[in-house]
Amino acid sequence: MSENSTNESVSARSAARTDAQWREMLSPTEYQVLRQGGTERPFTGEYVDTETTGVYECRACGAELFRSTTKFHSNCGWPSFFEPLAEDRVRYIEDTTMGMKRVEVRCAACDSHMGHVFEGEGFDTPTDLRYCINSVSMRLVPESQGG
Repeated sequence: MSENSTNESVSARSAARTDAQWREMLSPTEYQVLRQGGTERPFTGEYVDTETTGVYECRACGAELFRSTTKFHSNCGWPSFFEPLAEDRVRYIEDTTMGMKRVEVRCAACDSHMGHVFEGEGFDTPTDLRYCINSVSMRLVPESQGG
């Protein structure tokens, strides 16, 4: 995981959307999480316990971000992954809100808020990372539909 706080990888089409366009295309909950950095309540998201094989894409722009093969049960209340599909699919921003130091994860294509990444928690995964991602920030494309 590397720090990447530039907008170099934000697509021109997504970056050109106005706030009004985002509000029109997203539900109020999606807008609050994806565009305003909100968080859905724990254990309420549709993908918390999902084990369907497929690819998770950004709900705002459709960029493929995580594979189901990297999803694991962390019992934190949100879907957890140990790595993104590729490092260039996400970007990282230091987040010091909520009285703690965290690393925010955003979609590199449209700059939407996905969640946060944590390290050093001791999960039995190939990396020392837990990408804690809001279900409302993603859409699962099952393998049978993904092609």
